[in-house]
Amino acid sequence: MENKNFDIIIIGGGPAGLTAGIYLSRAKVNVLIVNEGISGGQMVLTHQIANYPGFENISGYALSKTMEKQAKAFGCNILSNVNLTKVSLNNEIKKVEINSKDIYTSKAVIIATGGKSRELGVIGEKDFAGKGVSYCATCDGDFFQNKEIFVVGGGNSALEEAVSLTQYASKVTIIHEFDYFQANNHAIEEAKKNSKIDFILNSTITGFYGEESLKRATVKNLKTGEEIDKNIDGVFIFIGYVPQSEFFKEQITTNSRREIIVDKNLTTNIPGVFAAGDVIEKRYRQITTAVSDGTVAALNAIEFIQK
Repeated sequence: MENKNFDIIIIGGGPAGLTAGIYLSRAKVNVLIVNEGISGGQMVLTHQIANYPGFENISGYALSKTMEKQAKAFGCNILSNVNLTKVSLNNEIKKVEINSKDIYTSKAVIIATGGKSRELGVIGEKDFAGKGVSYCATCDGDFFQNKEIFVVGGGNSALEEAVSLTQYASKVTIIHEFDYFQANNHAIEEAKKNSKIDFILNSTITGFYGEESLKRATVKNLKTGEEIDKNIDGVFIFIGYVPQSEFFKEQITTNSRREIIVDKNLTTNIPGVFAAGDVIEKRYRQITTAVSDGTVAALNAIEFIQK
């Protein structure tokens, strides 16, 4: 790429970053998306999306490619599978270094690096991700029609998603490491009164096993140390969320959960630096909310560089 000076650089190529790229390039803004992975982010890992407006059914990969194609058609520059090595945001001209050698500059930056669900970190978890192990009930719940599943966690997300999963599964068992929940009373009551939900407390999962897909999990009682293998069709893990903000922590203000703090215009603590998508402080994390953030960040970034 000959030109290394841009109006706006977007860091991250998930739904928020791609949407921002579409809006900016269509507005004839000279924009670059820098993405450490492939376009689409976490969206690519979803085999089937049935709740994105305009598509009855589409894979995450296909939706990612559609967004990427649209952005490029408007003239958006995209660099994927690069190594982000240094970012300088505090000066009027922002600098982004990739692969320890190439430096790109811009008047504004949109951080859209997304996040990832916290993992248990046990054997077989990565092997069966998308093959029985899931981190998104909305995305994957309907794949488990009339099947028995586990939900791991004890917060609001775990209990609320367990209740929502009962519309698909024949039985949902909540596995939690304590004998109490960190959820609000309403969420606890809703889960306890649902006839399809059982509980295994003071316990955790220590391993996932199967062949092409998940077939069983080992459940360990944390008080007695006893381990039991249980046949299971699927496991949904809701033990927290990790924003991918670590790279910016010395410059951008984050909260105790490492989410980037933004105002209503998605502006960070640094003028000319915006943030969008799953990396910011927010309640709901869906593809549609990321797309919304990307739109808002792009429009405000345009206004910033015009001023």
